[in-house]
Amino acid sequence: MGKLAMGEQNPTSWKYTWKITNFTSLTQKRYYDSEVFTIGGNAWRIVIFPKGNNTDNLSIYLDVPDHRRLPDGWSRSAHFRLILVDQNNYGNSWIREAKRDFTARNWDWGFTSFIPLSEVYDDIRNGYLVNDTVTVVAEILASQPLAGNTHLAEPRANVPQATPTDTFDMYFTNLEKIINVAQSSPTRGGWNASNQKSALSTSEAPTLEEVENAKQSLKECLSDIFKLNVKDRLAEAMLTLSIAKSGLSLDQQKSVKAFWANFDEFTSDFLTFEQDNAEFELQKLMKDQMLATMKKNHETHISYKQLHDDLTKEEEKLSKKLEEVKSRREKLISDWEILMVESEEAKSGHEDQAKKVAEAEEKKRIAEERMSRSTTAWSNLKIQFC
Repeated sequence: MGKLAMGEQNPTSWKYTWKITNFTSLTQKRYYDSEVFTIGGNAWRIVIFPKGNNTDNLSIYLDVPDHRRLPDGWSRSAHFRLILVDQNNYGNSWIREAKRDFTARNWDWGFTSFIPLSEVYDDIRNGYLVNDTVTVVAEILASQPLAGNTHLAEPRANVPQATPTDTFDMYFTNLEKIINVAQSSPTRGGWNASNQKSALSTSEAPTLEEVENAKQSLKECLSDIFKLNVKDRLAEAMLTLSIAKSGLSLDQQKSVKAFWANFDEFTSDFLTFEQDNAEFELQKLMKDQMLATMKKNHETHISYKQLHDDLTKEEEKLSKKLEEVKSRREKLISDWEILMVESEEAKSGHEDQAKKVAEAEEKKRIAEERMSRSTTAWSNLKIQFC
């Protein structure tokens, strides 16, 4: 369990230690320190990837645990160090340092390739892993708090903060459950009519021709019984048949009287059914449209998730490439400095040699003058005696 180094007196520089026990038994990809430490009103937490964040290196970050509860547009700057302690020799501890701006979009900063895992597990040369325990120290050298006097709720310890992708996964997993339930629960509908009124009596019986016409009209109405525009025609036919004395079988007479006795109730129920059925179909259509939208969005979520994973891998490659470029740049600067030193030495040597050349040139001139006199005298001597 980590403990704050209370002996520090500088309010802008604090150390926090996290001892991680049973390190080799950790199975999750990411672990947050269970304790949150606060410095100058700012809450911090250490995050570690014991098997590496998609790399063969130990990955360690500094995290703002209450970033979701901070005001919109918040930001803070911090100069910090992350230290993997060599428990046998603190002087050999592995240290990484950075200055970063923490914001609502980038609430954790650190090092994906903090130290090769092979170095961590090499207990012969290093003391990073002792008694299956790893010790990580976060040192805040300077922290700039949020502007203004906004009161922020204290973060709750022992509550892991979900990353945006974790939130998306949780939401769309629940959405998928809703989709599955909706698809497996068909909508039911239907209606029943009761025929309980007594038959109505009429006065005058229709002629046989009127009965036949009424029977034909009824037959035509029955083929379109669920269309409201046949109500008046149906009522006229039923009235005629209900008072007919001939032209109908006994069963037809019973059927007509039972139907006519409940005619108003039947048509009222049917009107209500038509209205409710239309509303039902409309609501069902809208529900099906919403379900289709959810399914489409869930499929889009899957593609987004794959894209996010691809971007994460690409980011890791770029990060590794950036580290390589940084190393090559540092090597270039070092070689450049050596080249400048060598050039300065050559420049100094050149100036010294220029002075020596001038001195030698003067000696040569004097020697040439003397040689000229000697040559003239020698020539005269040869003329006189040869």
